[in-house]
Amino acid sequence: MPVAFDSLADFYAAPFDDVIDVRSPSEFAEDHIPGAMSLPVLSDAERARVGTIYVQEAPFRARKIGAALVARSAAAHIEGPLAMRDGSWQPLVYCWRGGQRSGSFASILSQIGWRADLVEGGYRSYRRLVVRMLHETALPHRLVLLDGNTGTAKTELLALVAQRGVQVLDLEGLAAHRGSLFGAVARPQPAQKGFESALAQALTGLDPARPVLVEAESSKVGDLLVPPSLWAAMRGAPRLEVTAPLGARARYLTRAYADLTADAAALQVTLALLLPFQGQARVETWQAMAAAGEFETLAGELMQHHYDARYEKSRGPRAGTVRAQVAMRDLAEADLARAADRIEGFLER
Repeated sequence: MPVAFDSLADFYAAPFDDVIDVRSPSEFAEDHIPGAMSLPVLSDAERARVGTIYVQEAPFRARKIGAALVARSAAAHIEGPLAMRDGSWQPLVYCWRGGQRSGSFASILSQIGWRADLVEGGYRSYRRLVVRMLHETALPHRLVLLDGNTGTAKTELLALVAQRGVQVLDLEGLAAHRGSLFGAVARPQPAQKGFESALAQALTGLDPARPVLVEAESSKVGDLLVPPSLWAAMRGAPRLEVTAPLGARARYLTRAYADLTADAAALQVTLALLLPFQGQARVETWQAMAAAGEFETLAGELMQHHYDARYEKSRGPRAGTVRAQVAMRDLAEADLARAADRIEGFLER
């Protein structure tokens, strides 16, 4: 029977053994309920074919063909991924809007004896709850921004503070991007809806009565937009500002971006993206530094002549009260540990 959910917390806490997404692979890849397993009953091509027949020929013929395809897929799933489920297994099944795909699959599971329920309204009902949280209502969370110029190890500090029991929201981790032209990581960024699902799940798990530390970002992380409710909360949040000398930051970036400096061709291409901002002469100088392996000097140049000024300019619209400043002389492991202790102390007060 269909199960309705009034909040994301109810969705995440639902007492089912598995949540099954029977939509096509491309639908699942764009976004899905966190933790759901993908058991498509129609492939992308099959879904397109059935939809075309439904609109252009006859709904009855489309339903007949669709039923046969769903039955074949259900057999493969039952004999494959679901083969070891015992008789007490209780799954929650959904498709796009709680219609024929999920209903047909759940019916087959129920005939076996499994207690299969449906999400009322399907994925669309879940997505409405995400939109309500991140687009339509103010967040209740007490955000505090971890601010500082490029190279002040904010992302690493965020992880260290989390190890001390502080609530954190890791935007760059959820977005799979380090937040600049040089910020791409090995795994691709999620789709915008997938990013928002991850954000909604993370925020739902945080206690609004306690502070939440989040790295100061622009309104975009790579190609992904920070949703409006979160962006509004970030713009009004107080800040903890971390500082370090340019040389220390250059040394740190050389270590932190070792994956990028190891790929000489990719680094040259990325530096070329700065031509509209810095001009040919300066960019060619930087490319020569990269080719010579002078990465620490290159990092210092990039911060001094490009990132620091732009970061200061972008800070204006989001500049809430500076609650405290954490000054570091170096960014070695011991220095970062001490800084994390200080940040934890500030937040506890």
